Amino acid sequence: MVIGFLFLLCLEKLPRPSLSALPRSVVERSSNVTLKCQCHVQNVTFVLGKLQDSGYKKEQSSAGHDAEFLLVNLVPKNAGTYFCAYKITGSHEWSEKSEHLQLVVTDGHDGPGASSIKTDTRIIFVTTFSCLIIFLLFPSVFLIYRCTQHGSSHEESNKRTSHSKFPQQEASDLSGPERVSLSTEDPQEGTCADLNTKAPSEAASVPAEEPPGSCDCATLMA
Repeated sequence: MVIGFLFLLCLEKLPRPSLSALPRSVVERSSNVTLKCQCHVQNVTFVLGKLQDSGYKKEQSSAGHDAEFLLVNLVPKNAGTYFCAYKITGSHEWSEKSEHLQLVVTDGHDGPGASSIKTDTRIIFVTTFSCLIIFLLFPSVFLIYRCTQHGSSHEESNKRTSHSKFPQQEASDLSGPERVSLSTEDPQEGTCADLNTKAPSEAASVPAEEPPGSCDCATLMA
């Protein structure tokens, strides 16, 4: 014991202790937690500190290698970063600080399970929303495609109708002059035909006289 004490006095700094939380470092509101500080030396004084509060200090003497600091009825303000150190009895020099321990105090619904539930809920919401968007997108694309096809077919039918009207219009345009030319080519034929139809009646009324143009009409008919 004396040799160990002298050996520690020869060291520039005391070895760093370890700090742990029992049962765990994430606890619910109004629950209790034990912060345990351990070292390799006996008959020492331990101190517990908080990084966010320079005035927070709890000391405890121990004849063994460890000390337990009980924190009860925890509230969110008790959460934070804790550390511990120790000094040998009769010495004023403290050891190095232990590694920091993060204590988390939840409201009972914001623990790791709650966060995983929130994450799952977000994933389900995003997946459902994506499926809904895809479901609405396909009918929209189909309707746009049908409207495009209907518009193109309507234009093609209009073009075909306009092309079919052009030959009829040309034929109607050409039939007028041709008819005029045919009617003006030989006006005497119509006169002769009229005379021929009138000849029997005139012959019956005037049998001795012959119309002057009857011969000509007969000649033409022959």
